[in-house]
Amino acid sequence: MLNDAIAPGAQPAGATGAPTKDVTTASFRQDVIAESMNRPVLVDFWAPWCGPCKQLAPVLEKAVAAAGGKVALVKMNIDEHPSVAGQLGIQSIPAVIAFQRGQPVDGFMGAVPEAQIKTFIETLVGPVGPTPVEDVLGEAALALEDGDVAGASELYAAVLAEEPENIVALTGLAKIQLDLGELDQARGILAMVPEAKATDPAVASLTAAIALAEQAASLGDLSAFQRRIDADPADYRARFDLALGLNGLNKRDEAVDHLIEIVRRDGTWNEGAARKQLLTFFEAWGLMDKASIRGRRRLSTLVFA
Repeated sequence: MLNDAIAPGAQPAGATGAPTKDVTTASFRQDVIAESMNRPVLVDFWAPWCGPCKQLAPVLEKAVAAAGGKVALVKMNIDEHPSVAGQLGIQSIPAVIAFQRGQPVDGFMGAVPEAQIKTFIETLVGPVGPTPVEDVLGEAALALEDGDVAGASELYAAVLAEEPENIVALTGLAKIQLDLGELDQARGILAMVPEAKATDPAVASLTAAIALAEQAASLGDLSAFQRRIDADPADYRARFDLALGLNGLNKRDEAVDHLIEIVRRDGTWNEGAARKQLLTFFEAWGLMDKASIRGRRRLSTLVFA
């Protein structure tokens, strides 16, 4: 569970320090209007029969808790107290309306994700601290830096148990499997990415990296390509395939050098395949990767020389 992955002493997901207050028509002026003079108050309009309301409530409580007291949260049952919702023109629930300085200033409808609620709150009070999920993702990144692959995998899995469509956790876990050479597992994890997020840069980068790894795996022993190049430096096919294989061995600079050599000698070879492959490498590695930066610099030198 995610709460188990949170460091000791951290506030567990959903903890607000006190139960969310139920507001009535009679207490609305004091609990919402008056309180909103001190800080924004979010009013969660709900009903017991509303399924999405039940989905939203714990996510909303987590986001408000992460704001560290900068906003307040109250709930209003529209079945028991319909007049305020009617005055505000609320026709669908769940609906959350933010009150500030005695006036409704913003709102949203539906069971939206935690990240969207955090953004909503930040429009009212400015930046707030990381959510529990973001804390765990940060721990996973630190674990990877320390070489603790198993620990990072457990942390990503804990996030996915709570948020199955979390892109950072999905791509992080897929990258671990890719680095371990488990291409099928990496592809399986990426298949869990929702279609709406398939164009995320991290997803595109991993998809390209998996394709490159598959190419490299199909090449077998690379020494044959090197012997062909030694015999004929203009054997561009051998250079090209060797570059793919070297990338599979994580020898990125060497892979770049062979493709750059093709571009230098004959940039039109195979319809500019070497330049296209370089761009594929850069996408798979990430534009800020050291080998990507070096490769782009060398490529630019050739193109604009």
